[in-house]
Amino acid sequence: MCRPRYYGIEYEINPWMHVADKVDAALASQQWDALYATFTDLGEGIELVEQPQGLPDMVFTANAGVLWNNRFVLSNFRHAERQGEEPHFKAELERLGFEVHTLDKAISFEGAGDALFVGDTLFCASGFRTDVESHAEVGRILDVEVVSLELVDPRFYHLDTCFCPLNASTVLFASAAFSAESAQTVRARVPHVIEVPADIASGFACNAMPIGDRVVSSTAAAQLQEALRDAGYLTVGLPMTEFMKSGGGVRCLSLPLDLGRSA
Repeated sequence: MCRPRYYGIEYEINPWMHVADKVDAALASQQWDALYATFTDLGEGIELVEQPQGLPDMVFTANAGVLWNNRFVLSNFRHAERQGEEPHFKAELERLGFEVHTLDKAISFEGAGDALFVGDTLFCASGFRTDVESHAEVGRILDVEVVSLELVDPRFYHLDTCFCPLNASTVLFASAAFSAESAQTVRARVPHVIEVPADIASGFACNAMPIGDRVVSSTAAAQLQEALRDAGYLTVGLPMTEFMKSGGGVRCLSLPLDLGRSA
């Protein structure tokens, strides 16, 4: 995670961001602290990366890259405004002992924002921030199977805004964000799909983090409480209003470091 020391909306690179919509810095810190406390209360250890001034979106650590076992594929951000984050994330993951790999700079790839594991299969999205050409190369580096998906609704510009793996057989899924073919692929490949209407997904309900039998998400996830309970999960809904102004939520603010290590 990354404390929101210099977080704010200084540019517009997705439909949620408006520079006139100022972030309440004190409230953002309060909301981030509540998420940090929730994770630690659930038994998670947290590594912190420092946020340099001038990189306001570095708080969204999910976009740093994607990892499996001890290998980490560093992001190539599409927009110049975020490319300055790359060397900082590279240094941090190397410090933590990961084997860091990079892609050809001509190929855009935005890490766990667009690459999420369902079991040991990596679901990767393209359409807005990540180039489809990155999918095969990421799969090769991590030595995993990749399923390619296409995003078509700009509100859901990253996969983690509309798709959340809860376990090896269950996902939260906002089908409106995907092409018809990709929606069909998800339903064919995942045994248990919890359908999330677009209006609930737009409250960042799918931008969630499963920890044990809890699903930590924004307050919009309360509308999924019954479906999550049927799947064996309790819902923890946290206010994420200040981060939603930039198009992010719980998942965006978090990068799990243990994926694949027990595989």
